[in-house]
Amino acid sequence: MSTPRLTLRDGGAALEPVHRPGLFGPMNPPMTDWRGRRVWLVGASSGIGAAVAHALHAQGAQVLVSARSAEALERFVHDHPGAQAWPLDVTDEAAVARTARALLGQGPIDLVVYCAGHYHGMRATALDLPDLKRHLDINYLGALHVVHALMPALLARGSGHISLISSVAGFRGLPKSLAYGPTKAALTHLAETLYLDLAPRGLGVSVVHPGFVQTPLTAQNDFTMPALITPDQAAAAMLDGWARGRFDIHFPKRFTRAMKLLRLLPYRPFFALVRRATGL
Repeated sequence: MSTPRLTLRDGGAALEPVHRPGLFGPMNPPMTDWRGRRVWLVGASSGIGAAVAHALHAQGAQVLVSARSAEALERFVHDHPGAQAWPLDVTDEAAVARTARALLGQGPIDLVVYCAGHYHGMRATALDLPDLKRHLDINYLGALHVVHALMPALLARGSGHISLISSVAGFRGLPKSLAYGPTKAALTHLAETLYLDLAPRGLGVSVVHPGFVQTPLTAQNDFTMPALITPDQAAAAMLDGWARGRFDIHFPKRFTRAMKLLRLLPYRPFFALVRRATGL
C-alpha cells in the first residue's frame, strides 16, 4: 500500500509513493532504478562489498566506497568514474561520524550497505580474547557506528535504506564459528528490530545472509565449502533482493534454505546432525 508524498528530486517537486508494508507484497520499497541514487558501501575494498559497488556503479548509482585500505579504494575510483573513496576504520566512532556528516553534506544517502567484516575460525579449546573482541568491534559495533551516524538524517528525510550483511553462520551455533557467528547473529537481530521501528516511517531495512562466497575471508577455510559462489553472483542476488523489496536476502538458496531448516530442529538432533556432518 502506498500514499503520495511531496518530495524534491533533481531540483523539482514530485509526488513519490510512501511504501507501507503489509501482510503481502514487498516488505521494503523496491529499488530498481539506481540512476542518480547515492549509495554508501562500508567495507568495499574487496569481496562482496567491492562486487556490489561495481554492480551498482554499472546501474548508474553514485557509489561512495569506504574501507581501511585507501589504496584499494583509489583503484576502484580510478576504474569507476564518478565514484568517491572515503577511507575509514569502522571501529573509530568519531571518524565514522565525520565521514557521514561529510557525505550527507553532499546530499542524501539513498542506501547504506554495511559490508565490513572480520573472520577467523575459532573453537572454545583455543580462545583468543583479543580476536573475539576484534570480531565484535568490526562486525557489529562498526555497524552501530554507521547506523547511529546516519539515523537522524534518514528519519528527517523519511526515506532511505539500511542493508546489513550478516551470514548463515549467525543462524545457529556452528563449529569454528565461536567468534564470527555471534556477531552475525547480532547483526540479524539488529536488522529485525530496525525494521520494526523504521518500516512504518517509510525507511527500508534489509539483512543479507550469504552462504559461502569466494572472498579473502573464506580463503582461509581448510574445509570444502558447499555451494560456493563468486562475489559477482552474490552482488547480483543482492540487487535482485533490493529490487523485489525483500527484507531477508539469502543466497545461494540451494544452501541457505537447508540452513534455515536447521534452525527449526530441537537441540538434540541439531547437535547430532552438525557433529555428523562436520566430524567435529
